[in-house]
Amino acid sequence: MFAAIFVWRAMGSLTSLFVNLIIALFLALAMEPMIVWLVRHGWKRGGATAVVLFGLLAAAIAVMALFGQIFVEQAGELIRTLPSTYESVATWIEGRFNVEVPEMADLQAQLIQDWGNEVASRALAIGTSVLSAVFAFTTIMLVSYYLAAAGPKFRASICGWLSPKNQNEVLKLWEITQTKISDYINSRVVLAAMSSLATGVFLTIIQIPYALPLALFTGVVSQFVPTIGTYIGGALPIVFALTTDGPKKAILVLAFIIAYQQVENLWFSPKVSARALQMNPAVSFIVVLGFGAVFGALGAFLSLPIAATIQAVATTYMRRHELVDSHMLRDPGSDKALRDDDDAEATDAP
Repeated sequence: MFAAIFVWRAMGSLTSLFVNLIIALFLALAMEPMIVWLVRHGWKRGGATAVVLFGLLAAAIAVMALFGQIFVEQAGELIRTLPSTYESVATWIEGRFNVEVPEMADLQAQLIQDWGNEVASRALAIGTSVLSAVFAFTTIMLVSYYLAAAGPKFRASICGWLSPKNQNEVLKLWEITQTKISDYINSRVVLAAMSSLATGVFLTIIQIPYALPLALFTGVVSQFVPTIGTYIGGALPIVFALTTDGPKKAILVLAFIIAYQQVENLWFSPKVSARALQMNPAVSFIVVLGFGAVFGALGAFLSLPIAATIQAVATTYMRRHELVDSHMLRDPGSDKALRDDDDAEATDAP
């Protein structure tokens, strides 16, 4: 009993570490195809792993540096124009609905009064969160590098404790998992390209400046940041349109993002995920909702490759039986087509 209590408390304390290890394993498996390609072309595995890992990191930093500057500039411009925008909106509301809207100065004073007393505690909490994020990022990078650099040696160290029969099963399961994760990454890339193309075309039509970088930011962030990626990705073009062309075009961009998100959720994403992961579109949608509700953002991001791996393992190891002849397993049109084929065969028969 005491041992069980100790293990239970230890698992609770190590939750964040388990999450970091899962992310590191996911990253190592996702990098494996690129590492293998470099190894086949004469690279050492350690060097190939470093090039792939730091290449991905450099690409992420470049994207954040490129679009972060635009976002900060436009957010600053929005803050500077916020008082005049608030006054115009307040005047319109008061004239249309005959209600009194608080002054901007009163709102600022109330905000300072409500939040000013907690500045020190909030600053301490933010600093602690930053340090935790840096530690988690370092842990993920180191673990993913060592796992990917070890590669076959790591798998050999695991298989060395198993019998030959179990070794084959573990290696088959490992290969299935790696394939499904690679398919998931490919599907995300396809969806990001589709989102970037559609957003770029729309922003070009309504003549928003910097349509290409804004569209790329929206497409990439909306697909690779789980749960809230759509809102983060769509915020930058909305803010940019608001500060450069006024609220009308910002509303148009917002309407487009909402409409495209619905089309993507109901049509594009289920079809692409189903083709890449060989999963029914309805199952894909339900799995994302379920894993996200139980495990949060990480669960939503990893839900499809995990579910596809479970499905592939079940298909591999579970026995499938021959289907019975029933009209419930065919559409009515297929019955007619089947009868026509039978009649044609009977006519052609000597």
